[in-house]
Amino acid sequence: MTVNEIVRALNLQVIAGAGTLNREITGGYSADLLSCVMARAKAGNVWVTLQAHPNVLAVAVLLELAAVIVSEGAPIPDEVKAKADAENLALLATPHTTFWVVSELARLGVQAQE
Repeated sequence: MTVNEIVRALNLQVIAGAGTLNREITGGYSADLLSCVMARAKAGNVWVTLQAHPNVLAVAVLLELAAVIVSEGAPIPDEVKAKADAENLALLATPHTTFWVVSELARLGVQAQE
């Protein structure tokens, strides 16, 4: 499954990284604590979080994640949008809850990262 397929299926807003939507998703992870993400997420994962600050991008780039989905309509600062574009990272947004997003990803076949 590609990032673009989840964008379409979940009606996600593409905030940044439009040129990276063909990346393959290897699994999914959801957490708001950066230390948890750094310890458990894997390259190619899609990360669902309420956080939308520069450190999220740093972790996502370090781990080579396929995309970050910011849930629950959390505001995304302009500098974060610009940095995601500069880093070629798919930054996506939705007004839906984190639980809804994770449930829908699971329904689509995205496997949990354990």
